[in-house]
Amino acid sequence: MDPMEKAVYLTFDDGPIPESTPWLIETLDHYGVKATFFVVGDNVRKYPELLELIRSHGHRLGNHTFNHVGGFTVSSGHFLRNANEADKLIHSNLFRPPRGWMKNSQYINIRRHYTIIMWDLVTRDYSKHLTADDVFNNVKNYVRNGSIITFHDSLRSIDKLKTALPRSIEWLQKEGYEFKVFDENLHHSRHLK
Repeated sequence: MDPMEKAVYLTFDDGPIPESTPWLIETLDHYGVKATFFVVGDNVRKYPELLELIRSHGHRLGNHTFNHVGGFTVSSGHFLRNANEADKLIHSNLFRPPRGWMKNSQYINIRRHYTIIMWDLVTRDYSKHLTADDVFNNVKNYVRNGSIITFHDSLRSIDKLKTALPRSIEWLQKEGYEFKVFDENLHHSRHLK
């Protein structure tokens, strides 16, 4: 995003799930911060009330495929169908491929239908080799103006996030960063769908 603007975009991948999503929403509310949740369609199917919780608290939604399908493992047609299946539940112009993986042909297909949002700072909160301090230090050491920061709404991350997310938000606020979400009018071509 804009490298001249002292702002960051918090994003959360892989949810929603009951073990972490409500806590994330409560924490973001506590700090008055909005984020974008890239949700998996099958999780939305299982927990539709959590999708409504995210939406009702003013956060943005993005598509993270229906089955968290890796782009390198399926055809371009299958990848797009999987994303479109998720969109029936999510209704968002934003898309993030699981693991950031897409074949060139998948990228071409997906960008005709969605605005692709990647990241420049992945916290690695899912790694069993990192502590909550490590996750916080990843934010502190690698954030820059316009950073899209990726955390995870997952069982592998939640224990670390209970420490790292509040510390990260407090530090970013102290450093003067504004928290933003992606504009509804961000370039996209949904009418081609």
